[in-house]
Amino acid sequence: MASSSSTTVTDLISTVHHDIIESHILTRLDGATLASVSCASSYLHHLASNEILWSKICRSTWPSCSDGSRSFFSDVYSMVETAGSVSDLDRPFPELISAVDLHYKGKLIFSRVVKTETTTAWFKSSPLRIDLVDTKDTVATPIKRRRRTEDTCRDLQKDLTLSWIVIDPIGKRAANLSSHRPVSVQRNWISGEVEAQFATVVDTVECVITVVTCGEEEMHVREVSLKVEKMEGTHLNGRDSLVILRSVMEGKRVNGRRREVESKRRHEEFMEKKREMKEKKMRVESVFDILTVAFGILGFVSFVVFCLWRTSI
Repeated sequence: MASSSSTTVTDLISTVHHDIIESHILTRLDGATLASVSCASSYLHHLASNEILWSKICRSTWPSCSDGSRSFFSDVYSMVETAGSVSDLDRPFPELISAVDLHYKGKLIFSRVVKTETTTAWFKSSPLRIDLVDTKDTVATPIKRRRRTEDTCRDLQKDLTLSWIVIDPIGKRAANLSSHRPVSVQRNWISGEVEAQFATVVDTVECVITVVTCGEEEMHVREVSLKVEKMEGTHLNGRDSLVILRSVMEGKRVNGRRREVESKRRHEEFMEKKREMKEKKMRVESVFDILTVAFGILGFVSFVVFCLWRTSI
């Protein structure tokens, strides 16, 4: 019965003129729904393979991307489950493209594309940090700062969304490093600014995106930056970060519908392991300090005893 019903639905769909389906039905779908529809039948798969349609969906979903395709949507919408192996490290990778879109309550408030040159000695040896906002500039937003900082943080946690797409133009691969919604929002008690962090955990490192907002009434975006952090707390340099980013692009992917929940879970596990590692390091250092003091006291006592012994002779 189920097979007969399915066949009937497929036959009914095939009787609808393809112009109607393409112009009035498929154009109203988001990318994830369109991908699901394309699996329903070979006829719908053919209609949903229109690259012009996918290009429009990519531009509407990620305004910073001037173009797109079905494969590009698949790369960016999905999230990495396990990092891939990067065997061809000598393959040219002259630049890394970052396409970033920041929304508040569904409205675009910041969109930028930055190309980072990756061949310089400075990039390879220095800790990776990609900044999208000049240190002297701020970006105006419609975000109102609440009287209580806790309320402001809660609003940003709920309504602020971000995508940070890294693109390898040579390998023609891409990945979204953002958790979509912040994994943490807190006030910097020194500067008074509010910092929202988005993240993607890859094995023992975390790609951290920081959005810093300032302003007493209407908030401004002062910083949007990316860095790659090890569990030990140190930041990876450009060369090692590039290996991580390429492994993300080439890794095993899963459906991105649970990106927010899964990213937050992985971030919390990462932070817990980071805290445990820090505590273990502090315990080891404490034992080392105690042993150092003990050997120092032992040496001093031995010296005093030796002096007394020499005096008594």
